[in-house]
Amino acid sequence: MHHTDTHAYDLHLRAGRVVCPATGLDGPGGVAVRGDRIVAVGDQIDESARETLDFPDAMLLPGLVDMHAHPAREGSKYGVDPDVHFLPRGATTVLSQGDAGAGNWARYRESIIEGARTRVRLAINLSVTGESNPTSGCFENLDDVDVDACVAAIEDGGEAIWGIAANIAKSCAGDNDPREILNRALAAGNQTDRPLLLGTRREADFPLDEQLELLRPGDVITYCFQSDLDCLLKDGRIKDEVWEARERGILFDIGHGMNSFHFDVAEVAIANGFLPDTISTDQYIRHVDSNPQHDLPRTLSKLIAAGMSEADALARVTVRPAEFLGLSGEVGTLSPGACADLAVLRFNPDALPLRDVRGAERPGGCWEPILTVRAGEIVR
Repeated sequence: MHHTDTHAYDLHLRAGRVVCPATGLDGPGGVAVRGDRIVAVGDQIDESARETLDFPDAMLLPGLVDMHAHPAREGSKYGVDPDVHFLPRGATTVLSQGDAGAGNWARYRESIIEGARTRVRLAINLSVTGESNPTSGCFENLDDVDVDACVAAIEDGGEAIWGIAANIAKSCAGDNDPREILNRALAAGNQTDRPLLLGTRREADFPLDEQLELLRPGDVITYCFQSDLDCLLKDGRIKDEVWEARERGILFDIGHGMNSFHFDVAEVAIANGFLPDTISTDQYIRHVDSNPQHDLPRTLSKLIAAGMSEADALARVTVRPAEFLGLSGEVGTLSPGACADLAVLRFNPDALPLRDVRGAERPGGCWEPILTVRAGEIVR
């Protein structure tokens, strides 16, 4: 039964700071929501709302966008339920890094892309098996690295499949030639006009500069601030070929994970003016019940501690990844008309220390999630 609602808005969130990197907004105010849309923003929202919540000591942002994580309920050895582990922690839009391949894509679409409350896009695994094999790397069997199957799945998936995931590290490729895997990934990408989300090779057998030369504008290198052999730095500065790749339009993503974020690399890169294009968690099953809890607010706090300005860091979890995912105007912004995906974060100066994957610590406090709204509905 439809009753007459005298309220102008369904939801009005107010905060001591309302921050929208897309529009440059940063000040006290609020966001008014009707249905699943943002309808008004700023400090002059007067009409009544069915529900009004006030967060005077917190920051209200567009829902956060995680460019590399593992949303999956089944069929992926890395997967966690995004509605349990990402959405309540401020991440309303998440890109899956290869949790499903052509062989289990249809099930993934039903279970996660259509079945989760979180907005999920897939970087489809170049391996038909995705990450379903618990004991071996996804590219250890070259027969699974099937360009035609990948292309067919992307044509079936349309906009649900953003791009192609290929990690050519030894742990994924086994004894297979990483050049062959990258060439197949590029072939699938070229046939479907899709970007790659690439975990680079870190062995002398396929140097980084050779990998970069093969990539195309819009391709994304993840794990960009990892410090193992053949990283972005040499002799304390960013390599020339890395700057050249950026100038050609190659993008660089954090993909923190369990092994891939080192303060020493991040600090040198940032001091050199080389900022990541996107800040992402690579959050997966091993992070469940981590203490402190690994999430996107904590990851962005680490980049601020490493020298990024708050404004630059916040853009890289909102407007920038939204743009790269092809979702500009719909997510990553507080503009009226956008989807009402919202995150409220509070700064905790006494949070547990910010640690990189080797345990190096930096002071600085941490942003922590306190409320998420997805498509106009509070996540409770």
